[in-house]
Amino acid sequence: MRQIKVTVPYPGFRVRYFYIVTTLLNAAHYPAEELADLYSQRWDVELFFRDVKTTMGMDVLRCKTPDMVRKEILMHFIADNCIRRLMLDAVKAADLAVRVVSFKGSLQALRNSEPHLNQRRLNRIERSRLIADLHEAITDTPIRQRPGRSEPRCRKRRPKNYELMTRPRHEMKEAPHRNRYRAETI
Repeated sequence: MRQIKVTVPYPGFRVRYFYIVTTLLNAAHYPAEELADLYSQRWDVELFFRDVKTTMGMDVLRCKTPDMVRKEILMHFIADNCIRRLMLDAVKAADLAVRVVSFKGSLQALRNSEPHLNQRRLNRIERSRLIADLHEAITDTPIRQRPGRSEPRCRKRRPKNYELMTRPRHEMKEAPHRNRYRAETI
């Protein structure tokens, strides 16, 4: 095992340094600086997971059987790959890095362009123009890069003060203190 001490150069972080333990023992092939950089890039992976779960609405799965849940997850991944491919095509035409294009902005641009792209009477030239407009809309506002920015992992909205539905609806009873009118009559 190899232990690498990484110093955090950004002000405002909770830690000043941390350790990475790895099985990549050859320091010549795997310099400590590169491993530390790869470790810091893991945040992009977290953002990609957030894109799939939150932006595409996969945070709550709606299917009931395990087989259908697998299909639902697969469809979300297929849609994510299609949007990522569209983003890649757009940044190649605009000569940008994929990292500066917003996934949510790309999804919104696609949703806005979809009714126009799905018309049957479009010829090839008109469809190509609409796709070029879509690519321009995707790359129109690049994301500002802020290195070292810390993203808090917290919920923005507070949960409601209702209990969870843990039994079928007909078995659940309303708590008497939940409804003030009922509480007054008791």
